[in-house]
Amino acid sequence: MALPSGRHSIQEHLCQLKHFNFFLPLGYYLEMCFSALFVFLGILFCAPCRCLECPFGCECFAVIHTVKCVSKDLLTAPQNIPGFAKTVIMTGNNIHQIGPSSFTELENITNIILSNNSRLLRITQMASHTFSSLINLRFLDLSGNQLALIHPEALSIPGSPLQELNLSQALYNFTALTDLTTALRWGGLAGLLRLDLSGNKLALLPPGMFSHLPNLQQLFLANNALVAVYSGTFSGMNHLEVLDLTHNAFRTFRTDALQELEKLGDIKILLGNNPYTCSCEIHDFVTWLNKSRAKVDANAVRCASPVTLTDTRLRGLSVQDIGCVVPVLTEVANLTLQTSYVFLGLVLGFVGMVFLFVLYLNRKGMKKWINEMRDACRDVLEGYHYRYEIDSDPRLGHISADSRRAQRQLGLSLSQQLPSDTSVIHTKTQVKPVTTSLPVNL
Repeated sequence: MALPSGRHSIQEHLCQLKHFNFFLPLGYYLEMCFSALFVFLGILFCAPCRCLECPFGCECFAVIHTVKCVSKDLLTAPQNIPGFAKTVIMTGNNIHQIGPSSFTELENITNIILSNNSRLLRITQMASHTFSSLINLRFLDLSGNQLALIHPEALSIPGSPLQELNLSQALYNFTALTDLTTALRWGGLAGLLRLDLSGNKLALLPPGMFSHLPNLQQLFLANNALVAVYSGTFSGMNHLEVLDLTHNAFRTFRTDALQELEKLGDIKILLGNNPYTCSCEIHDFVTWLNKSRAKVDANAVRCASPVTLTDTRLRGLSVQDIGCVVPVLTEVANLTLQTSYVFLGLVLGFVGMVFLFVLYLNRKGMKKWINEMRDACRDVLEGYHYRYEIDSDPRLGHISADSRRAQRQLGLSLSQQLPSDTSVIHTKTQVKPVTTSLPVNL
């Protein structure tokens, strides 16, 4: 016999057949199934209802503890968010600035999504202690904005509950990166586990930028314009597990950059999809890829140039493949240098011995030359000494002047008395007349 359709018809039919004992369990189970079905439908159609306490323009879902304010052209964060809410989604609005007054009395909030406020305006400013009242906040998404001004204490929350921070495509310029570095330092984010800075066109990372995030486990820096890693960039990150450097502008990694990456230990490092130039300069990087403890996505690390090596995996390349001269081992280089020093010492020692031998052979001539030089120096010094004594004694100076005057007068008188063919020769002690006569021809 076919069962009548409808819930009441089934119940009536079961009542009519209640004298059959084997139908009683079946009726009981059917009753329970229909009750559960009605409860499920009631929840399904009544869950997204707009409660009286739900903010205007938002949708409140009590069952999943969520408030959605998506693409509602909101200029500020909505107030009077229900207390049951744990997740607040405010995307696609026109919110320009957020501060402490934007989120009040929301102690139960654990997740806030403020991404892609780009219809007219984007979030450009974060004031001091913006999220300080959200003492249970675990996840914060500010991606897709244009943060230009970030207060040093914008991310400061008592107790450091924040674990995930998404700032992908959120920084406006390099000044915002400087502000963010200060905010990471002063924000007290010791509990942060995941940080996403991808898509911000970052060209460099300030040294020690992440040193105040000691428990950070995942760092995403993909889709930027990074060209180098400097010493100290990842200092203090002792618990890092994943580092994403894909889709940047790396052409190679220098020795200091490789040392910085090696300090991170056996973590997962993503280095693929970068324009690597496979020349001799990349030899150290290839060696590091072959020996590093880190888990590198080696299959994605490929040459972008030259043309002959395009799309060739870096791992496994030989020095001949990249056109580099076979490097001399460090031990061999040191041995060659030591040998050169020894040879130079021997040559200098031999030259010194020859010089000493020549001096020994010419010892008599050297002795005579030294004595002559000594006598000459003594004569010169005695002359200077005699002149000094005459000049320093005023009496000797007067006598010397009188004697010279007398000699001049005597010379004049003699020249007047002598004939014209006589000349006078002056000496220190006397004047001698000399007579000259012409020869007589006989």
